[in-house]
Amino acid sequence: MSGTVIRGALAGLVLAIGAMCQAVAQQGAERSAQIDALIAALRIADTVAVMREEGLVFGREVGSDMLADGESDGWPAVVSRIYDAEKMRALVTQGIGEALGGADPEPMIAFFASPRGQEIVALELAARRAFLDPVVEESARERLETRRDANDPLLDHVDRLIEDSDLIERNVSGALNANLMFYNGLVDGGALEMSQDDILADVWSQEDEVREDARDWLQSFLVMAYDPLSETDLEAYAAFYRSPDGQALNRATFTAFDRMYEEISYLLGRAVAQRMQSERL
Repeated sequence: MSGTVIRGALAGLVLAIGAMCQAVAQQGAERSAQIDALIAALRIADTVAVMREEGLVFGREVGSDMLADGESDGWPAVVSRIYDAEKMRALVTQGIGEALGGADPEPMIAFFASPRGQEIVALELAARRAFLDPVVEESARERLETRRDANDPLLDHVDRLIEDSDLIERNVSGALNANLMFYNGLVDGGALEMSQDDILADVWSQEDEVREDARDWLQSFLVMAYDPLSETDLEAYAAFYRSPDGQALNRATFTAFDRMYEEISYLLGRAVAQRMQSERL
C-alpha cells in the first residue's frame, strides 16, 4: 500500500472517530438537558430547600441530645455547613441522572411539566413546608385518624399510591441506612467503639419503630397534600407511577435522595464525634 493510500485511510479513520466523538458528545448534551428539564419539572431545588430546613432542625436536636455545648453558636454553624443546599441539589441531580440508566426521561418530563403535574408537585411542597411546624404535623396526624373513622375515600387513593410505589419500605430502608451511616461517622470520628455487627444490630432494632412512624407520616402528609386534588387527578397520578416510566423515576429518586441522606448522616456523625473529642480535652 502506498504512502498516499495509507495517509488517506488514516485521514478517513480520524474523520470517522471525530464524527463518532461528536455524536457521543451531542447525545451526552441532549441527555444532560433532559435531566435538567426533569429536575426543573420536579422542582428538586425547592424540595432540597425544605429538606435543608428539616436537616437544620434535626441537627440542632442531635446537638442538644449528644453534646454538652449543643446549643452554642458553633454547632448550628457546623450543621448549616453539612446541610449545604447546593451540594445536596448536585448530589440528587447527579444521582437521578445515573439511576435512571437508559430510561427515557421525556414521558416523565411530560407528566410533571404539565399543569396537572405542576399542581401535584406544588401541593407536595406546600405540605412538606407546612410539616416543618410540629403543630401542623401533629394536627395532620390527628385529622388522619378522624378521616379513618369516617372511611374517607381519599385514604384509599393514598394507600394505593403508597403501596404501588412501595413508599413505606423504601422510606424505612433509607432511614435505617442513614442511621447506619451516622453510627459509622461516630465510630470513624472516635466517639464510639462498636463493631459493624453491633452497629447493624442496633440499627435493625429500630426497624419496627421506624416503619410505624413512616406509615403514619406518609399517610398524614399525603392526605394533606392531595386533599385539593380531584379523583381524576389522583387516578392519573397513580396510573403514572404504576407505569414503567413512573417506576423507573420512583427508583431513581429514592436512590438519589438516599445517597444524599447517607452522605449527610455520615458527615453529621463525624462532626458530632469531633465535637465530643474537643469537649473531652
